[in-house]
Amino acid sequence: MAWIKNITQNKVLPLAKEVRVQPGQIVSKTLAQNKAVSITLFAFAKDEEIAAHDSEGDAMVQVLEGTGRFTVGDTVHCVRAGEVLIMPAKVTHAVYAQEAFKMLLTVVFP
Repeated sequence: MAWIKNITQNKVLPLAKEVRVQPGQIVSKTLAQNKAVSITLFAFAKDEEIAAHDSEGDAMVQVLEGTGRFTVGDTVHCVRAGEVLIMPAKVTHAVYAQEAFKMLLTVVFP
């Protein structure tokens, strides 16, 4: 049984190419989901956003391409390709695509 799904196993892959930016959309691809962890790839078209919300787990965003604007509590962060941001559990956060970008989101639950 594979715990990580929707992606080829035992092969080196360019992760950012596993999702495509679609005009006017946020595309997501779940790679793993269980009580302990969630791993999801996202591709945001320019000006798309996820409204403010919180999570029961700590969330780590790794931007793969482009730049995303993340609001965590009252702090705004511009996260670029190759950078990561940890959004603590139970802290309100939001995401805005000031340009098309792709990210990998890993949430670790208590």
